[in-house]
Amino acid sequence: MSIRQLVRGTVPWETLEDVARELGERYDQDSIRVSYLDADNWLSTPCVVNDRWFVKVITGQNALVHALFTGARNLGAFSSGTEGFFEPFDGPVEMAEHELEATRKLRELGVNAPEPVEAFEVDGFGVLVLDYLPEFTPLDELPEAAVAGHAPALFDSLSTMHASGVAHGDLRAENVLVAGGDLYFIDATNVDGEAIGDARAYDLACALAALEPLVGAQTAVEAAFEHYEVDEAAHDVNGPADALLRAQDFLGFVQLRPDHAFDAAALNGRIDTVASDP
Repeated sequence: MSIRQLVRGTVPWETLEDVARELGERYDQDSIRVSYLDADNWLSTPCVVNDRWFVKVITGQNALVHALFTGARNLGAFSSGTEGFFEPFDGPVEMAEHELEATRKLRELGVNAPEPVEAFEVDGFGVLVLDYLPEFTPLDELPEAAVAGHAPALFDSLSTMHASGVAHGDLRAENVLVAGGDLYFIDATNVDGEAIGDARAYDLACALAALEPLVGAQTAVEAAFEHYEVDEAAHDVNGPADALLRAQDFLGFVQLRPDHAFDAAALNGRIDTVASDP
């Protein structure tokens, strides 16, 4: 077994059978067809059931890896001059329940996300069930012009979350799906509500970092500046330029993450230019 497989954890075949049996009983299915996704997901085993439900099976090992990631991210937050705002989970069932609730909250705000179904426990494993989007493309697999066209909607959705005291916490291009011409957000993580201001700035930094390699710094920053509507009371800033300056503080932290590769100097330079314009 490789280190990668060990860290990700595996779900015993008998547990997968128990999960399939439980799904069949819950949703009154005569038969269950499970398709496993070719996804590099460290925090669950994702699959599609009967082409109707997207299911994540979360192991204790997945929960442990999440806790390790959370600790590392909080150390990175300290490097940005703020206290850590990522929170761990007590176990795999809590992980499933949190993502279910986060998905519900996004939809209540009018932000597109797969329809949540339920979360439950099987043999000590967490099981999350969402509606399956049958045809989607991750944002980073679209042509540059298409990504640029979706950039305003990305920042509009992000600002909607933030104005309501919600932060995504793990915004990457692969966590933004395009289906039917619309953006859908997945895989929101757990952040401390008392540090929501820093979490918002981090979200915005992640969005800029995700877009820069796809459309360039100028397009990414201008989309954020022009379409990131800031609620002054909620954000404690005076406008989009101030929001970008707060996000700028987190770009160094985001650059440390292995799942983000972007030109930080280009983003910093463009933010400075936009912020200095009268």
